[in-house]
Amino acid sequence: MDFDLIVIGAGPGGYEAALKAAKSGMKTMLIDKAAPGGTCLHRGCIPTKALLHASGLFRHASEAAEIGINMDGVTFDIDKMYARKDSLVQKLTEGLHFLFDRNKVTYINAPARILDSNRVMAADNVYTAEKLLIATGSVPALPPIDGVGIALTSDEILASPNDFQSIVIIGGGVIGVEFANFFSDLGRNVIILEVADRLLPTMDREISQNLAMIFRKRGIETYASARVSAVSADGGGVLCRFSQKGEEKEVRADALAAATGRKPFTGGLFAPDFSVAMNGDYITVDENFRTSVPNVYAIGDVTGGAMLAHAASAHGAAAVDHMLGRENPLNLGAIPACVYTRPEIAAVGMTADEAKTAGIAVKTCKYVMTANGKSMIEGEDRGFIKLVFQEADGRILGGSLMCGRASDMIAQVAFALANGLGIDQFRKTILPHPTFCEGIGEAVKE
Repeated sequence: MDFDLIVIGAGPGGYEAALKAAKSGMKTMLIDKAAPGGTCLHRGCIPTKALLHASGLFRHASEAAEIGINMDGVTFDIDKMYARKDSLVQKLTEGLHFLFDRNKVTYINAPARILDSNRVMAADNVYTAEKLLIATGSVPALPPIDGVGIALTSDEILASPNDFQSIVIIGGGVIGVEFANFFSDLGRNVIILEVADRLLPTMDREISQNLAMIFRKRGIETYASARVSAVSADGGGVLCRFSQKGEEKEVRADALAAATGRKPFTGGLFAPDFSVAMNGDYITVDENFRTSVPNVYAIGDVTGGAMLAHAASAHGAAAVDHMLGRENPLNLGAIPACVYTRPEIAAVGMTADEAKTAGIAVKTCKYVMTANGKSMIEGEDRGFIKLVFQEADGRILGGSLMCGRASDMIAQVAFALANGLGIDQFRKTILPHPTFCEGIGEAVKE
């Protein structure tokens, strides 16, 4: 065999797996048709957060007079915002190439096709390996709506600056609300149409309600239970028709975005005479990320579940450990999710409603962050911390945070969940003041 392992897909799951394998002594090849980093680095996590950081600074500068700082005539340059975003992406991409070279990972920038369980074709050459790992990720999914082809996807929004004053966003999940936050920060008129009965439908219901209230306060229109029937060009803009509770409605804007989730990418991956078991569009894997072909593994978005960069990285680490016959220490049932709106949102584990549905009696501890000194100092919107513990033994089951630095603070809850800690361990911990994180201590006070 040419290699011990060939990894197809150089996103966070693929490149982390390749690096771990190489450091463990496996001769490793990594193949991707695009630059390394995947959706996360080029069309997702990094670019969206870079733009949200910039738009947030503009919003804070525009409101600075409220705290005694006069900044008359504050403006923004969206081209420079995008240029900085591109610069950050380029630096991180160069960093990945450096890591590949240092750890002797052979990287090929070309489309790949799996010919059989040991052979992969890339750049007109056939390479062999003892094991294969599929980490090809996902792409934006467009809903079956008449005329939706005119909508911008997240890839297109992030590719280049868009000069418009209003936008309709179909989808009120993570991608939709983050883009809504960005455009609203810049003074754009934003309308969100969500088919579920609330924004962020997979998260704690109170988070959804609170975010909708904050968005309305900022002038963002939100329509829940909105089923879009058709979209069309309307002069220089777009017209979007939808129904809500039996009533037909329509909205107009300069632009339209579709933020309705993602679908796994496997196009052209398999040769006609080779396949692995599938569950719809997703690759079926066992608890060790093996496909129906034992030496072929698959991880990340292409397998379903949480479509998160850090989830894919964890999957990759677990898969490589299994290849090497090692025990993987990660608790894959404690993967946090973050939403980078303002305030930030983060969650891990079960909500109280999910626990009750599962028949688990719970104790819910909550603290409203409007009483938190750090939140008051930084002018945060209304937020809260909600922790869910099993009533029988006090063990934590999950947490939902909506406050400043929630994406950092969720690590404390995830650590407790991964290690089976309980409310007593939370109560033993002295937290610094004034901080956002002391809200966790307040939540669990007796």
